[in-house]
Amino acid sequence: METASFAIRIHKPGGPETMLWEPVEVGAPSAGEVRVRNSAVGLNFIDVYHRNGSYQVPLPAVLGLEGAGIVEAVGRGVKEFKAGDHVAYAQPLGAYAEVVLRPADRLVKIPAGVSDQTAAAMMLKGLTAHYLLRRTYRVTAGDIILVHAAAGGVG
Repeated sequence: METASFAIRIHKPGGPETMLWEPVEVGAPSAGEVRVRNSAVGLNFIDVYHRNGSYQVPLPAVLGLEGAGIVEAVGRGVKEFKAGDHVAYAQPLGAYAEVVLRPADRLVKIPAGVSDQTAAAMMLKGLTAHYLLRRTYRVTAGDIILVHAAAGGVG
């Protein structure tokens, strides 16, 4: 089943004027996929790099790397999510859309008390903090760390 939807797409690199609100068709989820109706989308400076061509993406492209919303449908083999679940995700590209297809292994359920807006805004930052504190250098008891800026490229 296809779902009519809209997304912000670019057909060429450039400034904000290249972002177009366009109709897109979103199909049924394939095996291992989930269809999510976005209620919030994260805004990150990397989105500007994708838009202006600093980081090349296949065109046309739907911008955005993180979002949150409600599961509409699940593909074959997906057991951990069902229609109606509130979920958040980070990657792949394409979050600036009303409806997206996402690999189930990229989704997390949003806990009670956390808004979709908060969940959508924290996925990339949370994953970044996790890899810095657990993979780049495993912080342990007694380590001293300095966070020199609690800011991002968007402001």
